[in-house]
Amino acid sequence: MAYKFEVYKDKAGEFRFRFKASNGETMFGSEGYVQKASALSAIESIKKNSPGADVDDQTK
Repeated sequence: MAYKFEVYKDKAGEFRFRFKASNGETMFGSEGYVQKASALSAIESIKKNSPGADVDDQTK
């Protein structure tokens, strides 16, 4: 199993996604979106814009 995004509807009827590791563990989840297309667009944005993302360690 590879890393994947799962799109689902929450109890309020909004579309959300979660990113799952290859072991099936959820690594992070999204906010709710009224339209499924918005959730899918957010996924594409993450895929496109995050390869060189910095880490902001705010524990210092």
